[in-house]
Formats: sequence, structure tokens, C-alpha cells
Amino acid sequence: MAARPKITVVGAGNVGASVAQYAVEKELGDVVLVDVIEGIPQGKALDLAQAGPVHGYDSALVGSNGYDETADSDIVVITAGLARKPGMTRDDLLFKNAEIVGSVVEQVVRRSPSSILVLVTNPLDAMVQLAWKKSGFPAHRVIGMAGILDSARFRTFIAWELGVSVENVTAFVLGGHGDTMVPLPRYSTVAGIPITELLSKDRIDALVKRTANGGAELVALFKTGSAYYAPAASTVEMVEAILKDKKKILPCAAYLDGQYGTKGLYVGVPVKLGRKGVEEIIEIKLLPDEQAAFDKSAGAVRELVEKLKL
Repeated sequence: MAARPKITVVGAGNVGASVAQYAVEKELGDVVLVDVIEGIPQGKALDLAQAGPVHGYDSALVGSNGYDETADSDIVVITAGLARKPGMTRDDLLFKNAEIVGSVVEQVVRRSPSSILVLVTNPLDAMVQLAWKKSGFPAHRVIGMAGILDSARFRTFIAWELGVSVENVTAFVLGGHGDTMVPLPRYSTVAGIPITELLSKDRIDALVKRTANGGAELVALFKTGSAYYAPAASTVEMVEAILKDKKKILPCAAYLDGQYGTKGLYVGVPVKLGRKGVEEIIEIKLLPDEQAAFDKSAGAVRELVEKLKL
């Protein structure tokens, strides 16, 4: 019997701990939780291990304040960083989180040189670009989680609006993770029917706007933190697609080398995810106004990347 896949989650806060929880509940592998705060990763790993008999998983869970336990990970999920507080933009986090993510990447890459990195830390697109540069990994092995979360929010709001099952709703979101994201209503469907056939432009615009502000809406409610259940679930969908080599088409922050008219930049696009990471970038033809929105979004990402001098 082959050893279980090894998943490292760096950052044992709400997002990281929820990633660990969903990953072991799906029996995707063994999990190492890393955090700088003493006792927190150890305690959460122990607590999750003790839920194993109830949920029926045998995954090994280890908590650590260092990186030696992460050696030979198949996937490293990076959630470490400061969370947003009310009134902060994702970009306010830029320099502080760049410092944190940069040092995490150095530590994990040394010990798991053939791993795939999945970035969750905000501002997302710039952090993926940073991780790719710092790691020296090929771009297909460094991926950002944002589009699945944005799509999940859009799907939730569409399902509520129409009173249908969320399972019937697929949504399409491109671009950077933030206020400039580009939901594509004509590719967003309910049981295969485009939502443009089912909802007025006004209603769709309102849902698009709520989706773009989805993170801020939760930050305002939580006051001292940001979303974690849906971000963690979205991350684990990526981890599962990679470890099980599903070839699943999901919106992720991937490195564009000319696709969608963008070169040398990580931006959210539909990709095929499998055991090698990003195995293909799915390029669809955009209408002029959609392309303009995409270019604007990519431009906002490029601004941040230039601030970090990447």
C-alpha cells in the first residue's frame, strides 16, 4: 500500500485549520499544520486527530512551529499572513504579507522541492507571483486559490435569487481576486441555462457587485477576522483535484504567458488541475467589454506586483 499523500498547511488560523479539517474528512492524506504561535498547531492537530474515530479517518495529523516535519510534502497550502480588518483593503496587506509568504516559501521549498504550492494569502494574485519567483518552481506548480471562492459566492447568490439548488448553478469568474474581478454571466448557468435567460440585467449586476464585495461583507460582520469556511472548502477542492489527478476545470490564479492578452502575470482563469498542477489554461473568447474588464483587472494585479518589484 502506497503511503498517503502529505499535505502541509502553513498558517493554523481559521482558514488553515479548516483546510486541515476538510482535507482529513475527505481522507485526502496526512496533514502537517505549521504556525508561529506555540501550541496552536499542535493543539489543533491533536483536536482534529481526536475527531478521527467519529468521522472515520486515519490520517496522521502533526502540528509544528518549525518546518522539518513538512519534508517531502506533495502539496503545501500557504494561508499564513495577516487577515483583513474592517476598512482595510486587500492591498493594505501587501508588504506585511509579502514578507511572511516569502519566508514561508523559502522554508518549504528547501524541504519539499517537488511539491505543488497552493497560495491563499491576500492580496492573492500578487502573493502567488511572489511565491513563484521565490520558489524557482515551474509556474504550473504554483497556483492561487481565489476564483473557486468567488465563483462559490456568485453561485450561492444566484441559487438564492432563483430559489434553486446550488448544485444546479455553475458560475464563471475571471481576473484578479478583489474589487476588479470579472464574473461572466453569459457563461454562468442554472442546469445548463445561462443566467442571462433567467434574470434581468439589473439583478445580475446586483449579484455581481455582491460577489466582488463578498470578502468585505464578511469582514464587516466578523469585525476581527475574515472568511474561512468557504475559502477553506475552495482550497480543498483544488487539493483534491491535484492529488486525485482529476483534470478538473476550475478557476485559479495561474501564470499567463500571452493567454487572454496578458503576459508574465498570475491572474484568475479557468485551468485544468491534475497531478502536475496546472495542466492546461482554458482560453475562451471574450466579448470586447469582457476583455476590457479582464485587462483592467490584470492591470490592477500588475500594479501590486510592480510595488513588490517582482
